Amino acid sequence: MKTILALFISMMAVQLGFAQTFTLKSADLGGQFTNQFTANSFGCNGQNKSPELSWANAPEGTKSFAITMYDPDAPTGSGFWHWVMIDIPASVHELKQGAGDIKSGLAPAGSLQVNNDTGMPGYQGPCPPEGDAAHRYVITIFALSSEKLGTTATTTPAITGFMLGKQVLGKASILVYCKR
Repeated sequence: MKTILALFISMMAVQLGFAQTFTLKSADLGGQFTNQFTANSFGCNGQNKSPELSWANAPEGTKSFAITMYDPDAPTGSGFWHWVMIDIPASVHELKQGAGDIKSGLAPAGSLQVNNDTGMPGYQGPCPPEGDAAHRYVITIFALSSEKLGTTATTTPAITGFMLGKQVLGKASILVYCKR
């Protein structure tokens, strides 16, 4: 009986540990970006909508969140930052579809959208060069130890990433591909 009870307690502990994993998901995204979420520039004719994102089980002590979308396969020598949103209040656990459009008013109150690598704030959908192999787009949620990151809308994505690294309590990512 003691062995069965010990096994049950061990299984519950493992299940509870998995239940508490910081996770990011999207009802809008599968393995590939659809036209709805690709760029409407650089030769692409997508709708350039940012996807819905939601997250759960943030680490204890989380005071704010940040979202980034990065293409490590961009032919720039340094990748391409498509989206950086910081200072998302800790009480927020979802971004609505289209929140990456500055004019939409859908971004959480108090959040800040930093310039992406096009030099503009907000979401820039994927548009990899024609003929390239599928590019990887890494969308990451960061749980942070401060309410404000301490950067501005014109801070570069690289410096913003550096600052994120100084305050990160946890992070979760999803990987989506795009090819034309």
